[in-house]
Amino acid sequence: MKADLLQKSRVKLSDNRFADIAIWRVPVSVPGSPHPFKYRLALIVDGICVMRYDNESGKGDHKHLGEREVPYCFTTPDQLVDDFWADVAQL
Repeated sequence: MKADLLQKSRVKLSDNRFADIAIWRVPVSVPGSPHPFKYRLALIVDGICVMRYDNESGKGDHKHLGEREVPYCFTTPDQLVDDFWADVAQL
């Protein structure tokens, strides 16, 4: 069984700023994450990723704020997107 793409979008926020969102339902949980989703949500400013939510294999759910990496408590894909946009609004 392959991954099912649930959401993929790129949202232009200004001439030098955009958000890139990709969420998949996966047949087997990503190591470190207890749910059936793989995701990557990023805020790019002037070509630099200034914030990213992801769950890369072995690290589990977390977000990158500049150079800092902090845990993220994943609940649902909808809440993930809401949390991402709330953080974008704070930057």
